[in-house]
Amino acid sequence: MRIKNDVEVIINNKKYTLSGYESDTYLQTVATYINGKHEEFKTIDSFNKLEQDMRNVLIELNIADDYFKAKKQAEELQKEVEKKNDELFEIKHELITMQSRLDSVQKELQSLKFENIEEQKKVVKLETELDERRKKR
Repeated sequence: MRIKNDVEVIINNKKYTLSGYESDTYLQTVATYINGKHEEFKTIDSFNKLEQDMRNVLIELNIADDYFKAKKQAEELQKEVEKKNDELFEIKHELITMQSRLDSVQKELQSLKFENIEEQKKVVKLETELDERRKKR
């Protein structure tokens, strides 16, 4: 069974306790990301003039935008991985086919070499017979 972690973090100068089954480091990373968004927006003068609710909504929208962009990128990368896996499968299939063809050609070559040796033996035998017949004449 997984253990639930409680981690104290500071977000936008306020202390919070985050709870979750993830590691302390992960929860701290999430808090740091959110805190970074607050700090990023604090540098924009027009943002600071807005009401707190509107500022929170803008930060939430920005975080959601980051999320959906990252999700889209992950999906595109997944599609690319699947495409590469398909290409790899085709290459492996082609490699197996080529290996099979190579094996067949090597067997045929061995057979032809053997036939060649046998034919050379016949030629030598026939030449020997021819020489013997010439000598008899």
